[in-house]
Amino acid sequence: MNTKAETAFDAVQEAHKIAFAPFVFQATVSLKKLGIFSYIFENRKRGGVSITQIGDALELDTYGVGVLLEIAESSYIVAQEEGKYRLTKTGYFLNYHETTRVNLNFTNDVCYKGLYHLPEAIKNGTPEGLQELGKWSTIYEGLSQLPKDIQTSWFEFDHHYSDPIFDEALEKLFTYNPSIIYDIGGNTGKFAMNCLAKDPEVKMRILDLPGQLKKAIANITAKGFSDRVIGQEIDWLSKKPKKLPKGVDVIWMCQFLDCFSEAEISTIINTAVNAMDQETRLVIIETYTDRQKFENARFALEATSLYFTVMANGNSKMYPSTVLKRIINEAGLFIDEDVALGEYHTMFVCKKK
Repeated sequence: MNTKAETAFDAVQEAHKIAFAPFVFQATVSLKKLGIFSYIFENRKRGGVSITQIGDALELDTYGVGVLLEIAESSYIVAQEEGKYRLTKTGYFLNYHETTRVNLNFTNDVCYKGLYHLPEAIKNGTPEGLQELGKWSTIYEGLSQLPKDIQTSWFEFDHHYSDPIFDEALEKLFTYNPSIIYDIGGNTGKFAMNCLAKDPEVKMRILDLPGQLKKAIANITAKGFSDRVIGQEIDWLSKKPKKLPKGVDVIWMCQFLDCFSEAEISTIINTAVNAMDQETRLVIIETYTDRQKFENARFALEATSLYFTVMANGNSKMYPSTVLKRIINEAGLFIDEDVALGEYHTMFVCKKK
């Protein structure tokens, strides 16, 4: 529970900030896209730059530069003294911090227009904002068809949080000496390619929707690994998802289960259990809301839950670890290993009871 003490004055100030938050966000996007942030920072040794200098250098009307910098100053993104502007630390991070860049582009390119439809998404339990991108029932069906800039922002967001933990996770995974690995939700094939490169004997089965599977297999083929990979089309939202073949050593699910409702997660895990023997390991890696070291990380995850609500599928979210623990237990599994990975992730290594 948030028990932060505040006066009525502080509270109304915060309420105003929320009411005009979209204006601040789009002003920030504009300051980045127009190169104003970069110009200010690159000329920081001049003691700041004026609106006229910015306008002349970037061929922008001083009126437009002025209105952007005024709201940025009020939001403590830039500071001004005697008509000279400089970036605050917040402004610097908005322009140069990689995680912030990825989050901002994802919000602007993928989610911004769709968030207008959040009330309908809450009422209907469907991703009503997805209509702003295309006519699909879930965003996953349309990933391979999204416009290039939107697709880039989506994959950068996804990979930014998953890629840094691959090496650490793979070191752990290959201590099990797997011969066959199932990659559930193969995405672009990055994880599979890492596995195939690490062990020249390991074989992979990638399971995903047709559009994504085609992309993953093409990427893997281009790397020369196609002889050790099988692709299997699967739609986990169909009434009867295909069964997984038995004889697997590791079933891998990374940043995958958060794409589904609790009931759907239960179906997926139970489907995996049916393919497992006593030695098979089900590896689940997620960014749990209750396992974050820093408040801003939890905040980002809870914001991402709204993406799932309004854009992705209408019924999933970023879960606390307690939810996955319960479903894992109900499916007849136990968590054999509970491993922290990187800054945000947790790996559950599950086996049959």
